[in-house]
Amino acid sequence: MRFTRCDQTAEWAMLQAYWQTHGSSIDLRTLFANNPSRFDRFMLCAPHVQADLSRSHWDETIFNHLQALAKECQLEAQRDAMFAGEAINSTEKRPALHTVLRAPQGSGPYSEIVHAELQRFLLFAEQIRSTAGGVAAGDIHDVVCLGIGGSYLGPQMAIEALDAWVHPALNFHFVSNIDPHALNKVLRHVRHQHTLFVVVSKTFTTTETLANALTARQWFIDQGGVDFAHHFVAVTANLQASKAFGIETSFAFWDWVGGRFSMWSSVGLSIALGIGRQHFLAMLAGAHSMDMHFLQTPLAENLPVALGLLDVWNRNFVGLTSRCISPYSEALKYFPSFLQQLLTESNGKCVDRAGQRVPFSTSDVVWGETGTNGQHAFFQMLHQGTDIVPVEFIVAKQPAWRGSDVLSEALRALLQAQHQGLMANALAQSRALMLGRPTIDLAVDELTPHRAIEGNRPSLTLLLDQVNPTSLGALVALYEHRTFVAGALWGINSFDQWGVELGKEMYRGILPCLLSNSDEAKLAQPPTDSATMGMLNRLG
Repeated sequence: MRFTRCDQTAEWAMLQAYWQTHGSSIDLRTLFANNPSRFDRFMLCAPHVQADLSRSHWDETIFNHLQALAKECQLEAQRDAMFAGEAINSTEKRPALHTVLRAPQGSGPYSEIVHAELQRFLLFAEQIRSTAGGVAAGDIHDVVCLGIGGSYLGPQMAIEALDAWVHPALNFHFVSNIDPHALNKVLRHVRHQHTLFVVVSKTFTTTETLANALTARQWFIDQGGVDFAHHFVAVTANLQASKAFGIETSFAFWDWVGGRFSMWSSVGLSIALGIGRQHFLAMLAGAHSMDMHFLQTPLAENLPVALGLLDVWNRNFVGLTSRCISPYSEALKYFPSFLQQLLTESNGKCVDRAGQRVPFSTSDVVWGETGTNGQHAFFQMLHQGTDIVPVEFIVAKQPAWRGSDVLSEALRALLQAQHQGLMANALAQSRALMLGRPTIDLAVDELTPHRAIEGNRPSLTLLLDQVNPTSLGALVALYEHRTFVAGALWGINSFDQWGVELGKEMYRGILPCLLSNSDEAKLAQPPTDSATMGMLNRLG
């Protein structure tokens, strides 16, 4: 089925005209002054997440036009096609069914095999957890997760975010880089008889992951390890390859699950090892509740839709090229990195589904850091820099700490006061970005131009009750669907990543040239460009 691309609609032209005539006059301070109920109008609620979108550079007219644009692009039909299991990943001729991974049994395609594998890896996780921290050989103390990209970013993010629920006797280490320093640093601090290696690779051919797995296997042998089957497990769609590697216990996931959408599958084995069956299922339930909100809620009240429409508006009409993710929660310290891949690998495309080059911008640059650290690093640029960068604040009303039940009343009060200080900082930053500090408020002296802050800089705030398994599942699913909405309007395929492949191909040609004494080097065809050859000569 062919869908209409956003720039081929009547609403696109109307939005362009509106921006040209009204764009320069959009000032957040004026919008709030003219509409005292603006906050209530642009406060949208979804399961476990509330969103204040009132400090964005749009108004009621723009929002209505954007909804009409979504209808012209048949957004609802595209969404329904994804949930139904149609091959919306058109270049790879596959469905994109990450939503099935968290759906109740019996609902959606592939449900039986999904739930069979879910129960299988949850049972394995519970078995490991039952003796974790014990003194017997084979009792696990450390879990070393080897993967990269979606096989690494989601699990690492979730383990950090849910630290308060992680088994206290288990330590988690994530190694993605082929740089030997990364793995060596971990191996120095673990003991082979108490370590479980989880090798995660969809194809079981990923260069970085296999290199680390080979090194880990050799280290295990060198340390005197004999029960290889107990200490190495794999998560892969290529079960034959993992068996050939020598791994007996492997958990499957499928080619209709993209890596960056896979933490709900057996790719999340490390999460299940950390938080256990009950909390892993709660995370899936939180994501499923957001799926149902996206699937069933009218466009005007649909939070993933509103956020995706805002992304299109900011990118294609306001002309914003960058976005800052600023979680005011140390638990979400890896969330900006996780979103970098989810958003930019999905929508960083320059051709539409028909292979035609798009005449507009797609993904912006996604980056960020936790608050309040970011305030002392790059917030200067956000307030006074020459580029306008919208900020996405993520805050939680209540903190979650491991061991909070044994804290003294005095210590608990101090920690709670720190959390309130964190929340005050988040509110202060969004307020300062909007209001600024104009020259008229300053004493007239030589420092006045330096101290003036123009304000009218956009932000949005996502509010959780607490960062816990359920709310984390909902938050991640919210961003997944938001990404899909923008991609659907742009007419691109958000589920392939061909741009990742070219570097891999060139790597396979260059590596033999560095292995100077190998048979591969003798057969290698050296690169023909002088820059690469020059660097090879200097590295040789």
